[in-house]
Amino acid sequence: MAGLHVGFALRRPSPATAIEAIVELESAGIETAWSTGGGVGGDTLTLFGAAAPRTSRILLGTSIVPTYPRHPTVLASQALIVEGLAPGRLRLGIGPSHRPTMVDSYGLDMGRPLAHLREYLTVLRALLWEGRADFDGTYLHVHAPLPSEAPPPQTPLPISALRVGAFRLAGEIADGAISWMCPVPYLVDQARPALAAGAQAAGRARPPLIGHVPVALHADRNAVRAAAQAQLSTYGRLPFYAGMFSDAGYPVASDGTMPDTLFDELVVSGDADAVAQRLSAIQAAGVDELLVTHVPVDDRTAEEAALVGLLGRLAQH
Repeated sequence: MAGLHVGFALRRPSPATAIEAIVELESAGIETAWSTGGGVGGDTLTLFGAAAPRTSRILLGTSIVPTYPRHPTVLASQALIVEGLAPGRLRLGIGPSHRPTMVDSYGLDMGRPLAHLREYLTVLRALLWEGRADFDGTYLHVHAPLPSEAPPPQTPLPISALRVGAFRLAGEIADGAISWMCPVPYLVDQARPALAAGAQAAGRARPPLIGHVPVALHADRNAVRAAAQAQLSTYGRLPFYAGMFSDAGYPVASDGTMPDTLFDELVVSGDADAVAQRLSAIQAAGVDELLVTHVPVDDRTAEEAALVGLLGRLAQH
């Protein structure tokens, strides 16, 4: 069994415990510590800046930084600090987030999310890869250089992707496509070809397909399904996800209820051997990299510790 390319999604109640968790992930041999979350919460890049001096190898990934609330020049300035503290270890994932958050909660106008993301990524890449942005688009007008003291860090810039158009955009101009809640057959049969088509149209190599996979290290499938429904059922009520589920062959009910078969497809579960075999099969099927989110069932602390240990062993196999 070849070593897995695997990262782990952090969710901790305080900065101190989050930093300790990143240190532990590095010790376990995990490739990337990803920070996920939504709404108003602690800033991921600030957290990574604090964690950087405590670590030396682990990559630090955002999954994702929402684009609408933060101007790309502000995000670039934050990225420069993390790059200075952890050179070459930041993976700056960005994406538009969702209308219920951006529009209903924040009062922002999303317009056309993919068009906005294209402009945002164009500006951010110009700043972080070339050292200067000179751009006039529909949503953004930016004419600004980076400070000249150091060369641009060329930070990898993956984007979130749910539907085929976003995967194609990632292939065209991003440094990876980060999925979430996407069934594996959908990733292999629809997302990966769209990613490749975008790259081919742009005359560049296909960037990695990063599959964000919920995992429960628990052998009772009924208990896993109940836990998954409790923790993940809200996604069926979000229009972007509902559309993707329909594309993948798992249409949700009119009230957003997700079918049991979808939870069974999405959540990898079982004992250590079963989880290892399933994750290896997902990578072998064409998902280049795995981003694992833990789905606790009975004992969050014990199950997560066991899962991190397993992932570390699989990464180093």
